[in-house]
Amino acid sequence: MADDTLPLGKLPVPLLRQFLNGLPGDNPDVVVGPGIGEDAAVIRFGETMLVFKTDPITFAVDDIAWYLVTINANDIACMGGIPEYLLVTFLLPQGSTTPQSAQALFSSLTSACERNAVTLVGGHTEITRGIDRPIAIGFMVGTLSQHGVIRSSDARPGDAILLSKGIPIEATSLLAREFPGKLGLDDAALRRAQNLIYDPGISITRDALIALSCGGVTAMHDPTEGGLATGLSELSSASGCGMEVHGESIRLVDLAEKILPAFSIDPLGALASGSLIVCCRSESAEAILAAWDQAGIPGTRIGTVTAAPGIILYRDGKPGPLPVFPADEITKAFSAPGS
Repeated sequence: MADDTLPLGKLPVPLLRQFLNGLPGDNPDVVVGPGIGEDAAVIRFGETMLVFKTDPITFAVDDIAWYLVTINANDIACMGGIPEYLLVTFLLPQGSTTPQSAQALFSSLTSACERNAVTLVGGHTEITRGIDRPIAIGFMVGTLSQHGVIRSSDARPGDAILLSKGIPIEATSLLAREFPGKLGLDDAALRRAQNLIYDPGISITRDALIALSCGGVTAMHDPTEGGLATGLSELSSASGCGMEVHGESIRLVDLAEKILPAFSIDPLGALASGSLIVCCRSESAEAILAAWDQAGIPGTRIGTVTAAPGIILYRDGKPGPLPVFPADEITKAFSAPGS
């Protein structure tokens, strides 16, 4: 029945949890396995531990390779890892892929790997039916940094919740790239919005390494599909803790207030790659924020981890529930008439 179909985006958390709970978990070499809110897997190989991640890019078309490499590298970094190696699967649409467009795609991939200090080691490319835009899937391997494994499940009551940069960087830039004629922006503002994936950028690897170097980090998570609200919910679910979040402390990225209303998009539920959620001991918060600031990375304390379950969002000092987004808000733009 049509009513039984799932919305665009990630599987609903209860359904995903049901699947994950049915998986065997008896391999002692799996240090971090599949779980809600865990960004990547960590596997022990003798004296070494490696970090594994796979993620697709399904919304973006323009510079899809940059999204692919950076998004996968982000999740490696969130686990305390250093991105190293990448395999890529490109599925390209029949009827619109040319030798020139394929060449441009691989040139962009080479550049993205170089800029992220990642080595491309293999993959698969094919022209296929049933899609109207390129789909890219990455599989990335990283090594652990000296800071060890960082798990989303290790956040604890009393921890400060920090957010780097602002939200939603990826969604704001993507809308400017995909729907430039629907936003009412002048040329200069449009170029600035389109460039947000590079400045301030959707990479959080540096944000993560700086935070780790300060000490006191208990958990990290990069909010991607479903936005900041979903990222916070995933962290809460992974750790078994609640949160108090202060809406006035959440910074909106440049031009978001002008672009998102064109599609009635709530910034809390839109693609937020480029921002990093850090849970840390309360006494470490100021040191991390100061180190980010010194590196030119804006950051704010947006809340506190609590023992009480649930996430409370304060707006204008008044408490309420954190919104839940069954599908990423950006799907409104892609499902709008004429999109």
